[in-house]
Parts: sequence; structure tokens; C-alpha cells
Amino acid sequence: MAILKAFKGLRPPQEIAKELASRPYDVLNSDEAREEAKGNPYSLLHIIKPEIDLPADMDVHAREVYDKAKENFELFRNKGWLKPDSKDNLYIYAQTMNGKRQYGLVGCAAVTDYMNGIIKKHELTRKDKEEDRMKHVRITNANMEPVFFTYPAVKEIDEIVSKFVGSNPPVYDFTSVDGIGHHFWVIEDDSVISNLTGLFAKVPATYVADGHHRTAAAALVGNEKKNKNPNHRGTEEYNFFLAVHFPDNQLSIIDYNRVVKDLNGLSKEQLFEKLSKVFTIEEKGSSIYKPVKLHNFSMYIGGLWYSMTAKPGTYNDSDPIGVLDVTILSKLILDEVLDIKDLRTSNRIDFVGGIRGLGELKKRVDSGEMKAAFALYPVSMQQLIAIADSGNIMPPKTTWFEPKLRSGLVVHLLD
Repeated sequence: MAILKAFKGLRPPQEIAKELASRPYDVLNSDEAREEAKGNPYSLLHIIKPEIDLPADMDVHAREVYDKAKENFELFRNKGWLKPDSKDNLYIYAQTMNGKRQYGLVGCAAVTDYMNGIIKKHELTRKDKEEDRMKHVRITNANMEPVFFTYPAVKEIDEIVSKFVGSNPPVYDFTSVDGIGHHFWVIEDDSVISNLTGLFAKVPATYVADGHHRTAAAALVGNEKKNKNPNHRGTEEYNFFLAVHFPDNQLSIIDYNRVVKDLNGLSKEQLFEKLSKVFTIEEKGSSIYKPVKLHNFSMYIGGLWYSMTAKPGTYNDSDPIGVLDVTILSKLILDEVLDIKDLRTSNRIDFVGGIRGLGELKKRVDSGEMKAAFALYPVSMQQLIAIADSGNIMPPKTTWFEPKLRSGLVVHLLD
């Protein structure tokens, strides 16, 4: 059963919370982070993307970059921009996007839960990205950013959260520049904390929704510390890491689409001839066409949109991986027609999060940068959980969660 642990968080004063809270480290590059933090000394980007305070030509994995993260973290603490709470608490972090609000429980997940498979994942991680975040965790001795988890909704937990937020004003309440509302509560009442952790202990599993590399890094560093401590007891803070847990019935996954640079030597007519063997294709004109159901795709090529529906027998609805539209697209189009075998390494394909809209696909094709674009119907939460439960791994770039968590509203120290 899953562990949810209260902890003594480091948090910003109310008056700078909006300025300090930042987007996650992995959704913007160094130049974007440098621009975003310009003129804002409070931005957490100075800690999670510390290269922005160093020469632009420096290797982002250089020792100096990690040293700068430690230096900036110490500066934030010394200036009182991140201050410790007086006791172990749980927290509630809600986000509002397009009028819809989702409520997450902020607490620590257990390293042992990750190692034992109670925390389940649906994506592979890359060792180089793991090691980057591990170095960051080691040198700061903290989880600077939360990971994004989901769990099967529990009515009693929802009721406690609803009652608490209805009776207590948030300590942080602001709208970020992207129009997302962020609302944050501190649960100090030990009886409420006990009720929530007790109920959570009955949850059979939790699932990594977003942040697989941060999750792996946090758990692996915790395990390192355990192995280096001859007096390890299991209650040390390094045995736990920072996570926001959202009930699955409050989340939705948006589409994650593909653009390709070439047609593998095929003409448009030859491409359509091959695709028509496994898809029913219908021209939709110059107006954007969005997939309307599972196994329906849209393709943009040559200034026109097309609906493509996979023909029966080309997919396996009884297989949790085979039923995925990303599997169908990867096998029937990218692999067998376009000869793009490895989505992780090929430079002939790129991925576009659905938050950018299908207009972004059109733009990249019309510019001549890409030859064709494919849009997919989004994966469901039920599919994600079924895959994680079965021990399978989704193909790369399958899920896109919005809104993204803001980092810096609370930090977890490992000692």
C-alpha cells in the first residue's frame, strides 16, 4: 500500500510566491529560462536552471553549474526567500485551467514504494537525464521540484480535501502568466494529517503521471544515502521525496502529436497508396481537423487535412499497448512506411505537445521545416493505469499533462 508522509517544507513568503514559483526545469531550455528569469532574482529557475547565472556557452552539465545551484539555494535560504515551516505538514496544491480545477495532495512519497513497484511508471528513463537530476539532488540535498503522481480516487480523501479548502483560505493564490490559476493550502492540523495518511495507506498503488526522470533521480539518491548510512533506520528524510498526488478522476491527458521531415523517398501519391491499405482516408480540406475518437487520426500534408481511421484487424484492442493509437501510428506509418524505427534517436521526427494546438502542426509543415504532421486522439487515464499495472511501457512521447506544476511553492530537504 502507498505511503504519504507529512514533512517540514521550505516555502516562500506570500509576497514573493508568484515571482518565485517557476515552470519545471524540463519544459524550457537554458535560453528560455534565462529570458523568463530576467530581472527576477526570486525565480526558482536560478536554482533548478542555474546555468542562467553563468556564461551562455558553458556546458549545462559542468560541475560549475551544479555548484551554482547549491550556492543559489543557500542564498535563497539566507535571504528568507525559502523559509522552513515549524512542523511536519501536508499541503494541498490546486490548479485551475479553462475553468476546471484539480486538487493534489502534497506530501512525501517513499523511496521503498518506488523500489518495490508500488509507485508505477509508464515510460522508460534515460540514464543521462537521471544522472543530471541526481547530481542536482545530491548537491542541494533537497527535492527542489515535486513530481506529478496520480492515484485511484478515494471518496473519503476527496471529501476531506473539499471540506478543508472550503473552510480555509489558501496561503498562495495567483494566476501565472500562462493564465493558469495556482492555489496552495497548508494542513497543520495533526488529526487531519493522520486521517489523510491513514486513508492513503489503503491506496494500492500510485502512478507517475509526469516527471519520470525526477522520480527516478529522487528515489535513487535516497537509496544511495541509505546504503552509505551504517545506522540507517528507515525514518530519515532521505527515504522520502516530494510529490503532488492527484486523484485520477480529476485529471485528463491531452494529445501528443508528431511531425516528420520527409516521406522516406515517397511521393504524396505513393504515401497515400500505402496508407490506404490499413487506413480509411477522407480529405477534410484546409480547415484544421482534430481526431474524434480512438483509432481516428488526422494528417496534414500539402496544405490539406485528412481523417484517417485504422481498419479493423490492424490493431489489438485486448492488448494494453497494442490498443494505443501511438502504437498504431508508430507501427503502421512511422516504422513500416516511413522507416522511422527508433523514436528516441531519429532526427527525422519531432513531437509537439497538444497544448500548442494543431495550428502548430500546420505551421511547421507550411514553413517547409516538416513534410507531414500526424495528430492523435489522447490516451485516457484508464489506459495509462492499465499499462502501468501490466508492467508495460508506453512508446516515447505518449502522454502530455496540463497544467504543469509550478516548482518552488514547497521544497523538501533530505535531512
